[in-house]
Amino acid sequence: MFKILDKQELAESIIEYTIEARDIARHHHAGQFCIIRVHSHCERIPLSIAETNSQAGTITLVVQIAGHSTQELAQLEAGDSILDVVGPLGQPTKIGSPRRGIFVGGGVGVPAGSSMVRQMKQAGAQVLAIIGFRSKDLIIYEEKMRAVADELVVTTDDGSYGYHGLVTEPLQERLAAGEKYDVVITVGPVVMMRAVAEVTRPYGTHTIASLNPIMVDGTGMCGACRVTVGGETKFACVDGPEFDAHQVDFAELAQRLEIYRDEELRAHEAGPHECRLEQALKELG
Repeated sequence: MFKILDKQELAESIIEYTIEARDIARHHHAGQFCIIRVHSHCERIPLSIAETNSQAGTITLVVQIAGHSTQELAQLEAGDSILDVVGPLGQPTKIGSPRRGIFVGGGVGVPAGSSMVRQMKQAGAQVLAIIGFRSKDLIIYEEKMRAVADELVVTTDDGSYGYHGLVTEPLQERLAAGEKYDVVITVGPVVMMRAVAEVTRPYGTHTIASLNPIMVDGTGMCGACRVTVGGETKFACVDGPEFDAHQVDFAELAQRLEIYRDEELRAHEAGPHECRLEQALKELG
């Protein structure tokens, strides 16, 4: 059991948890993730690790409440415990020694960027962070990103705060103006990462996408997280989650993410686990 030490609502349906997980905190590197189970009947939830504190033995996870399992997680408070927290999983971020880098994040992908930006800074890079949200009331981690990046651009789709537009627009402006960057790292919705890759492709800027497809066991055995990168099959949970964005088959990835959409909707409508089990038995006749 992993104890929740703190719970904070960052924005509507977005919650930050500080969890006691000493081994994960000690071994975690930027780019890695964990998989949690709230209880024994809960599905596995892959989550990027936003921050760690090796001295305190804690990790920080930011969760968007979307489906049934995250709704169950949202019912837990500080002092409660989570059954399983497995990690750190996946490969650490590999950026080499860039002189200038950009982090492009969207929504709940932004928290994962704080450790990536810190890693780029430790490698001696000057870092621009571009983070985007639908509106002002959904902005999270602004101050934390401002504290680690050399420059921060915040965008909102509706123009209620910062730059009015998508994250790809200020990115395009910088590259079109002749600014040179050694690496761009992007974390967020698949459609956003795909768009970032298309913006950087004509300029030949090395671009890394952190993929978060459906994961089940997190060890590469189940094959649920298969992605095609450079024409080869990779497993996001063990070979990634970070890949060369210009080599990722985003169309296939988007299609795979829709596989269990109907099941997710039925689980959401059914309510608690007991209700879902009863519904499944009825469907089986």
